[in-house]
Amino acid sequence: MARRERPQLITDAARSPEQELRARELRYVLMMLIRAACVVVAAILVATRPPVLWLWLTLCTVGAVGLPMIAVLLANDAPPRKDRLWRNRLRRRATSHPDPSHAVTEREHKVIDAD
Repeated sequence: MARRERPQLITDAARSPEQELRARELRYVLMMLIRAACVVVAAILVATRPPVLWLWLTLCTVGAVGLPMIAVLLANDAPPRKDRLWRNRLRRRATSHPDPSHAVTEREHKVIDAD
């Protein structure tokens, strides 16, 4: 059976919230696994005492201490809003017209009273 290729994405629609949450969870777990590896490697380095131990322990300590903070920030980060994306800002500037004759005409708003 032939291997199927992934379909091409032909829309600008955003990913679903479930997909975004799943991606953020995977990124968080990956970063925490790297942190755990830093702690294990640091313990092994202390036991074996290789040359330039201070350098390796510094790198492992930075990874073990810095990664949790970065992982939490990235896991809680929401995707950018559509109006904040650079491509949309550039597109809006290119299509905006300084001439007031191109402005949207005002129309009367419908008011619904509860009475």
